[in-house]
Amino acid sequence: MMKDDNKLTLWERYLTSEIGIEFKACLYFFAILFFYCIYRLICGSHEASILHMTEMILACYIICYIQVYAFANFDEADEIRGREIAGIIVCNLLYCILSYACNWYERKLIPTLIMAAYILLVYLCVFLIYRIKRRIDDKKLNEELELFKHEHQKSE
Repeated sequence: MMKDDNKLTLWERYLTSEIGIEFKACLYFFAILFFYCIYRLICGSHEASILHMTEMILACYIICYIQVYAFANFDEADEIRGREIAGIIVCNLLYCILSYACNWYERKLIPTLIMAAYILLVYLCVFLIYRIKRRIDDKKLNEELELFKHEHQKSE
């Protein structure tokens, strides 16, 4: 029985998911860390807690796993519907609960709520970026297909 080289193996699918999670975790960590640093500057401090940063990156990895496996990668969806909205709400709540429990913003409600709004904005931006990227990739693939057809017709 011959192996079809055009199909992804289980390992390749797993690796693709892991790379996507790694990318998302870094992206969301940067966004949350940026918000945290702005908060610290507004409060008059030029220092950030290494413990808080460690908690943030761990939270991002865990929540990105939840996002990808429990909510079908909602930020890469074609449209935002019920399951995607549920994923956005759950993951945003998890970030808020963790930020409050880990004392990132001194357990103050206002900064936590502002962070929740900020995370919603980040999710929207990431959704739009992935959507634009898909459209560009589709155009590139269609151009390559047309070029391939043209080259194939020449050779016949």
